[in-house]
Amino acid sequence: MAVTGEETESAATGDMPAYQIRSPSSGFPPGVVMAASPGAIHSPQPNTEEATRKREVRLMKNREAARECRRKKKEYVKCLENRVAVLENQNKTLIEELKALKDIYCHKPE
Repeated sequence: MAVTGEETESAATGDMPAYQIRSPSSGFPPGVVMAASPGAIHSPQPNTEEATRKREVRLMKNREAARECRRKKKEYVKCLENRVAVLENQNKTLIEELKALKDIYCHKPE
């Protein structure tokens, strides 16, 4: 089995090297089999059932991720609302305390 040494770009990325097929007029004797990239051996178009299945899986994962994102956002907003309520109560308490201290300070006999 003869293989050309002309590697394509995929070899530079660390993938399995893909080799080009030379025509019979390239100087090799007839009957010499040339290696092809692994993808070229199978059908050139992906199986439509496989593509449909992959799409459905991707859509299902996307729906689940969106559902989780919405759940987290609701939880975050609820946490913020609780924090606002606590801070409003604290502010109200501090304002009342300030008024009380002002009353004591202003009505102090001199």
